[in-house]
Amino acid sequence: MAAGGMTLAADYARDGYVVVQDVLTPAEIDALRKEATAIATGGRGAILGAEAFAGRGEAALPEILAIHFPHKASPLMAAMLAHPAIVALLTQLVGPDVKAMQSMLFVKSAGKPGQAWHQDEHYIPTRDRSLCGVWIALDDATPENGCLWMRPGSHHDGILWPVRDHGDPRFDNGQEAHGFPGDREEGVPVPVRAGGVALFNGYTLHRSLDNRAPGGFRRALVNHYMSARSLLPWAFGIPPTLREDYRDIVLVAGDDPYAWKGREDISFPFVRPENPAHAAALFGRLRG
Repeated sequence: MAAGGMTLAADYARDGYVVVQDVLTPAEIDALRKEATAIATGGRGAILGAEAFAGRGEAALPEILAIHFPHKASPLMAAMLAHPAIVALLTQLVGPDVKAMQSMLFVKSAGKPGQAWHQDEHYIPTRDRSLCGVWIALDDATPENGCLWMRPGSHHDGILWPVRDHGDPRFDNGQEAHGFPGDREEGVPVPVRAGGVALFNGYTLHRSLDNRAPGGFRRALVNHYMSARSLLPWAFGIPPTLREDYRDIVLVAGDDPYAWKGREDISFPFVRPENPAHAAALFGRLRG
């Protein structure tokens, strides 16, 4: 898909997502893969959850589901929030003033489940529908190993669909959106080569299937952005505490009209294990 000018913006407005290949170099991707392993196994300091994987290197990755807020643990991950090539895309799609509020690094090893249909705006509400997820492929993401699937145009109505438990072994235990028009299995796969990015609107329905490849990983760094001109009434935290305007942000382009409010330092990195019981124990520690 073309990365320039009106074509990119028009495709995003029509479909609710775009894919741009070869945004990051192979050297950048290699560095991000190594950094993810270092964060998850204690190489970037004491991080909640990383103690279970300390010193194990890449051998620990099959037991890890995600690293939450890696930009709080790693200067390299923090720099990725404002990568010039990604910011150039965001300013075409979101506007001249852009802020980031979240980063997550997903590890989906062979045999592991995907995520059912969901909308990111359900979890990160904005005032102006400007939420944009930037999904950076650290490995080639294919239909076989669990690439993203999108429902083109599903963002148009601005409806947040209800969610419920699904009981489908293809997906993890996160809830699934339902009630939207069309068949549950409709949608299009969105392959992305390592170094490419998928950018998608917060209202766009998307999912990923299980990794059916015989081996290896499907790793992805996912950063979330929105217009800095909008407040962010996000209930981040465990238990959640609703804020009128969440201020633990990184301004990546333009101006922050609310700079007079200052910044907060609320989020922190943690490593989420793939094992549901271990994950439940981790979240129990977070609540405590």
